[in-house]
Amino acid sequence: MDVLLVAIARIIDLAFSIYIFIVIARALVSWVNPDPYNPIVRFLHKATDPVLYRLRNILPFLRAGSFDFSPLVLLVLLSVVQQLVVGFLMRIAH
Repeated sequence: MDVLLVAIARIIDLAFSIYIFIVIARALVSWVNPDPYNPIVRFLHKATDPVLYRLRNILPFLRAGSFDFSPLVLLVLLSVVQQLVVGFLMRIAH
Protein backbone atom coordinates (compact mmCIF):
# COMPACT_ATOMS: atom_id res chain seq x y z
CA MET A 1 0.00 0.00 0.00
CA ASP A 2 2.83 2.40 0.84
CA VAL A 3 4.52 1.83 -2.51
CA LEU A 4 1.26 2.45 -4.34
CA LEU A 5 0.67 5.77 -2.56
CA VAL A 6 4.23 6.91 -3.26
CA ALA A 7 3.79 6.02 -6.93
CA ILE A 8 0.49 7.92 -7.09
CA ALA A 9 2.10 10.92 -5.37
CA ARG A 10 4.96 10.92 -7.89
CA ILE A 11 2.58 10.68 -10.85
CA ILE A 12 0.50 13.57 -9.49
CA ASP A 13 3.69 15.56 -8.86
CA LEU A 14 4.80 14.93 -12.45
CA ALA A 15 1.39 15.93 -13.84
CA PHE A 16 1.46 19.20 -11.90
CA SER A 17 5.03 19.90 -13.05
CA ILE A 18 4.15 19.29 -16.69
CA TYR A 19 1.12 21.57 -16.47
CA ILE A 20 3.22 24.27 -14.79
CA PHE A 21 5.63 24.14 -17.74
CA ILE A 22 2.70 24.36 -20.16
CA VAL A 23 1.44 27.51 -18.39
CA ILE A 24 4.95 29.02 -18.49
CA ALA A 25 5.22 28.24 -22.21
CA ARG A 26 1.80 29.82 -22.79
CA ALA A 27 2.88 32.98 -20.97
CA LEU A 28 6.12 33.19 -22.96
CA VAL A 29 4.31 32.65 -26.26
CA SER A 30 1.85 35.42 -25.40
CA TRP A 31 4.70 37.95 -25.38
CA VAL A 32 5.25 37.49 -29.12
CA ASN A 33 2.80 37.45 -31.99
CA PRO A 34 2.53 33.69 -32.61
CA ASP A 35 0.89 32.08 -35.60
CA PRO A 36 -2.56 31.05 -34.29
CA TYR A 37 -2.56 28.07 -36.67
CA ASN A 38 0.66 26.62 -35.29
CA PRO A 39 -0.17 23.27 -33.65
CA ILE A 40 1.98 24.02 -30.60
CA VAL A 41 0.32 27.38 -30.03
CA ARG A 42 -3.11 25.81 -30.47
CA PHE A 43 -2.24 23.09 -27.94
CA LEU A 44 -0.99 25.66 -25.41
CA HIS A 45 -4.20 27.66 -25.77
CA LYS A 46 -6.46 24.61 -25.55
CA ALA A 47 -4.61 23.33 -22.47
CA THR A 48 -4.62 26.61 -20.55
CA ASP A 49 -7.53 28.75 -21.77
CA PRO A 50 -10.27 26.99 -19.75
CA VAL A 51 -8.40 27.43 -16.46
CA LEU A 52 -7.22 30.97 -17.21
CA TYR A 53 -10.71 31.98 -18.34
CA ARG A 54 -12.24 30.78 -15.05
CA LEU A 55 -9.52 32.48 -13.07
CA ARG A 56 -10.12 35.77 -14.91
CA ASN A 57 -13.85 35.50 -14.19
CA ILE A 58 -13.24 34.91 -10.49
CA LEU A 59 -10.58 37.64 -10.20
CA PRO A 60 -11.30 40.22 -12.93
CA PHE A 61 -8.67 42.65 -11.61
CA LEU A 62 -5.85 40.39 -12.86
CA ARG A 63 -5.56 42.39 -16.07
CA ALA A 64 -3.70 45.67 -15.68
CA GLY A 65 -3.63 47.46 -19.00
CA SER A 66 -2.10 45.13 -21.54
CA PHE A 67 -0.47 42.89 -18.92
CA ASP A 68 -2.30 39.78 -17.76
CA PHE A 69 -1.38 38.51 -14.29
CA SER A 70 -3.60 35.41 -14.45
CA PRO A 71 -0.79 33.03 -15.54
CA LEU A 72 1.29 34.17 -12.57
CA VAL A 73 -1.59 33.63 -10.17
CA LEU A 74 -2.26 30.23 -11.74
CA LEU A 75 1.40 29.24 -11.32
CA VAL A 76 1.31 30.14 -7.63
CA LEU A 77 -1.96 28.25 -7.12
CA LEU A 78 -0.66 25.18 -8.95
CA SER A 79 2.54 25.17 -6.91
CA VAL A 80 0.68 25.45 -3.61
CA VAL A 81 -1.82 22.73 -4.49
CA GLN A 82 0.99 20.53 -5.79
CA GLN A 83 2.90 20.79 -2.53
CA LEU A 84 -0.21 20.19 -0.43
CA VAL A 85 -1.47 17.16 -2.35
CA VAL A 86 1.89 15.48 -2.89
CA GLY A 87 3.01 16.20 0.67
CA PHE A 88 -0.25 14.81 2.06
CA LEU A 89 0.06 11.61 0.01
CA MET A 90 3.69 11.15 1.00
CA ARG A 91 2.86 11.60 4.68
CA ILE A 92 0.10 9.02 4.42
CA ALA A 93 2.46 6.61 2.65
CA HIS A 94 5.06 6.85 5.40
